[in-house]
Amino acid sequence: MQTTKFVKQPVAVSVIVEKDGRVFPKKFLWKDGHTYKIDRVMKVERAASTKVGGCGIRYTVMVEGLPRYLYDEEGKWFMEDEVVIEVGT
Repeated sequence: MQTTKFVKQPVAVSVIVEKDGRVFPKKFLWKDGHTYKIDRVMKVERAASTKVGGCGIRYTVMVEGLPRYLYDEEGKWFMEDEVVIEVGT
């Protein structure tokens, strides 16, 4: 039998840092080696990940037309990833 769970997936992120210190992520490298362009940063707020734990700055970003959460936890970037796991019977 299979089930799913969420894990903290580290990602490499390219950012622009403005003169006033604001950070804007521009693209990220996913675990499969694909680089995704961030179309737009919609919201920036201090928040916790309710699915995988951890707390930091949460960026709500648009990627290929879909909203996604990208977290900056003291310079370590991650996203929530849903993975399939086998459950013994």
